[in-house]
Amino acid sequence: MKIMAIADQESKLLWDYFDKSYLEGIDLILSCGDLKPQYLSFLATFTHAPILYVHGNHDDRYEQVSPDGCICIEDKIYVHNGVRILGLGGSMRYKPGEHQYTPAQMRWRVRKLWLKLKYHGGFDILLTHAPAYNLNDGEDLPHRGFEAFRFLLDKYRPAYFVHGHVHMNYGRRYPRTCTYNETQVINAFEKYIFEIDV
Repeated sequence: MKIMAIADQESKLLWDYFDKSYLEGIDLILSCGDLKPQYLSFLATFTHAPILYVHGNHDDRYEQVSPDGCICIEDKIYVHNGVRILGLGGSMRYKPGEHQYTPAQMRWRVRKLWLKLKYHGGFDILLTHAPAYNLNDGEDLPHRGFEAFRFLLDKYRPAYFVHGHVHMNYGRRYPRTCTYNETQVINAFEKYIFEIDV
């Protein structure tokens, strides 16, 4: 199954200079947040692939205009063609606002998923906005990752962990991909395509 992951910055190839052929062969689109809802709605009109999303820390705008034709998987496990995708959006709380969480709040969100995780026997893809703590995250509070995500990676060993939030055009060089235990970690900044066996 071919998956396109997107986050943080709208791709000019998928919007400004759009050509429908760019979406050919894509079976699933995963949005890691901080993208305009109009962008997701636009993509949804040109593909039959489901578009799943979690919220970024700047996505309070989704309360006024939600992305049409897309599926929010916050605090859910969504199964597509046998692939189990767990969604946990938001960033570390650094100021008042929606979709920001303290470490304790994120741990509580993860704890509340225990029954879903047991029912599905874990998950194959962890889809988040923020990275995991000490795994390609930033040193500043807004871009620090969550320890709760490390817990999920250590316990369930998913095939992929897909996140955004730490832009690859920041001054510090963030890797596009790396491996943590058996999990391939992907920074979905702008867009990234990968395949998973089903």
